[in-house]
Order: sequence, then structure tokens, then C-alpha cells
Amino acid sequence: MTLWRRLVGDRPIVTRLVLAVALTMTAVLLIAGAFVFWRVGYALNRQLDQDLDAYQQVVQRAIATGATPPTDTPGQSYQVYDPQGRVIAGNAKARLADQDALVQAAAGTEVREDVGNLLPTTDHPYKVVVAPVDAPRGTVVVASAISKNKHDEALRELLLQLAIADLATLIAASLVGYGTARAALNPVERYRLAAENADGAPLLPVATGKDDEVTRLGHTFNALLERIRQANERERQFLADASHELRSPLALMRTELEVALLRPRGDAETTTAFESLRSQVERLITLSNALLDLEELRASGEAPHDPVDVDQLLIDVTRRFDAQANAEGRRLETLTPTGLSIGGNQHWLDLALANLVSNALRYGEGTICVTATGTHGRIRLAVSDDGPGFPAEFVDQAFDRFTRADSSRTTRGTGLGLALVQAVAEAHGGTATITGPQVALDLPTPAPSST
Repeated sequence: MTLWRRLVGDRPIVTRLVLAVALTMTAVLLIAGAFVFWRVGYALNRQLDQDLDAYQQVVQRAIATGATPPTDTPGQSYQVYDPQGRVIAGNAKARLADQDALVQAAAGTEVREDVGNLLPTTDHPYKVVVAPVDAPRGTVVVASAISKNKHDEALRELLLQLAIADLATLIAASLVGYGTARAALNPVERYRLAAENADGAPLLPVATGKDDEVTRLGHTFNALLERIRQANERERQFLADASHELRSPLALMRTELEVALLRPRGDAETTTAFESLRSQVERLITLSNALLDLEELRASGEAPHDPVDVDQLLIDVTRRFDAQANAEGRRLETLTPTGLSIGGNQHWLDLALANLVSNALRYGEGTICVTATGTHGRIRLAVSDDGPGFPAEFVDQAFDRFTRADSSRTTRGTGLGLALVQAVAEAHGGTATITGPQVALDLPTPAPSST
């Protein structure tokens, strides 16, 4: 199991399945091939032994009667040895029996030997049987041999054919396994992608009339997606309703407080209380407006591609904050190439940049620089200041709703500004990023719509 884990590691399921099929088929093919090779080799050896026994009988009968054994059959040869081991007759060019075999045969023991290798190949391989024979002139030792050339060639050819067949079968099985695994897991991948985009994904096209594991998983995902969609719809409706319901009474409260503060009062404590109450009402109004803006963005989806003059956009945004910046001893700068334009929604882009400038005034330091640059079909709108920027541990969650760098929440703010900036960027098909004290919208530049 440990070896298997090392082999597959963290590879995809399809790869693991193909590896499992390939390794299993390799083992099966090796075992089957070895069995076939052994059975064929056994049959060929038995036939060779039968041929050798028949030839030995012919040779021994001829030697026993003083006749000459037949030599007209290719692949068959013999030799006759005297008691001293000298060859006294025979048609073999090379010596067939070694001294040990001759000694054992002279003692009355029949000796059988295989000479030569299947792999690597050997010239003139043969099988020999050495036995004593009573000849008319005394006992001699006779070696009868039969060639193994055809036998070994047949086994080598069988080995080659098995290797080719096994390799072809292994490749075919791996391809079939890969195709089957991909076909089985493709719906699972579609379900995974749907789960990643569960907020706006349609229901999965689950096959009807099936009841396998993947189909049941698809039905489960569809039920999950439907519950998520309903929950999101309820959340959107709640936020929209709550924001609308809050806006009117809050606006009325603010007006009444402003009127009350205009009247002269001698009680400083009462005046301070009214000022504090007005500040809290302003904060609630800002929160409800931000929630409404976010829900409008989510409901509208992709932004329209109306032509927007980027230079004028930056001027309009910074002009609204000039008085506040001057009052705080800060400076606002804009930097944009002349004639730069983008297709998008001017109100949303204005809203995003205004949030960033407001944040820079509230939390940043020194000069605030609002810039726009265009390269390679994209436009980058950025707001930066001379401050230290966001804490490193806050950057990853900065665009989440209701998150603030000041976890104690002692500073002003709703925690929705950066979430709104990201929503605007995504509505335009772009992204929002944070780099030190700079927050930027990286947007594509689609052609403006003709309407």
C-alpha cells in the first residue's frame, strides 16, 4: 500500500485508475504469457525427447548388430566412444559427450544433457543421450544427439509474439481504461465546476432514466444548488428590503436632528447628544446605501459597455473630495493619459473610486494619488497614498463584507467599501488588488456599446 501511494501520490483520479488498470493488466499478461510459454515449451520438449528416444533406439540397434546407423536425416548425429573415451565412429563434427558423461555411461548410467542456451542464442544447440551398448567387439558408449535449432527458434518466436501481443493489449487496455474513466468522471467534473459557481449556476443536466452513483450525485448537487439559490435569493431580498425600509426613516431622523440643532439651546450636554445621534444616523444611512449599491450590482450582473472618459471620471471623483482634503492638510493628485476611455458603467466606476479616495482620506497619510494607465487592452485604475498600507494579515480578507483592518471597530466605516470595489471590478470583467498602500481595479477594455 505504501508503494502504491508513493507511485500515485496526489495524481488525478483518472491517472490513478489508468495506472491501476495498466499495472493489473501487466501482472495478468505476464502470468498468462509465462503460462503459455511454459506449456508450449513443455510440449516441444516432450516431442523433442520422443524424437531423441526414437533416434537413440535406431542408433543403438545398429551399433549392437555391427551396422552403420542412418545419417541421412538432418539434425540427427551420433558418436561411438571406446573405453578410453576416444571417438571411434560417428557423423558429428564436434564432440557430443564430455568426459563426465562418458564415465557415468561406462558405469551403466544413462546420461541426458541439454547443450546450448535459448537466450542468448547459441550456435548448434542440441540434446544428447549417452548410454552403454554391447557391440560385437565389446561394450562401447554411444552418444545420440538431435538438434534444438527448430525447437529454440520456435520458443524465441513465441516469446517475441507474446511480447508484442502483451504490449498491444496493455496499450489498448490503458486507452480503454482512460476513456472509460474520463467518461465516468466527466459528469463529476461538471458538478464540481457548478459547485464553484453555485451562486448563479443553472441546475445540472442530469441524465434521466438512470440510477447509478454519478446520476444520484447529480440529483444531490441539484438539490444543493436549489437550496443555495433560494438562500441567496432570500438574503438578497432581505438586504434590499431592510435597506429600503431603513432609508426613509433614517433620512427623516437626520432632517429632524439637523432642524433641532439649528435652534439655539443653552444645554451643551443636549447639543452634544444631538451631534452624536446625528453622527450615528449618518453612519446608518451610509451602511444602508452601501448595501443597496451592492445588491444592485449583484442583481445587474455584467456592467453595460457605455463609453466612459477616464480622465473626466478621475477629475469628477477627486473634485468632490478636494474640500475635505484641504481641510485635513492633504493633497489630491490625478494622473491619466489624455484620451483614455473604457466601456463600462460610469456610476459604478465613480462609486468604486470614490470609496477608495474616501478610505485613503480616512485611514491613509500624505498625498493621495489617483491614477489610470492603459496597456495591452486593459486599464488600471488605482488609488494610493503615502501611508504604510493595509496590515499584511488583513489583505487576504480585505474584500470580504463587513471586514475591517481595525478589528476593534473603533474607527468609522461600514466594512463594505472594498467589497463594493471588488463587485464593481467583477461586474466589468476585471479584478481588484491590494499592493501596499495602493488599491487598484484591473479592467479589460471592451468596445463601448452602440446604444
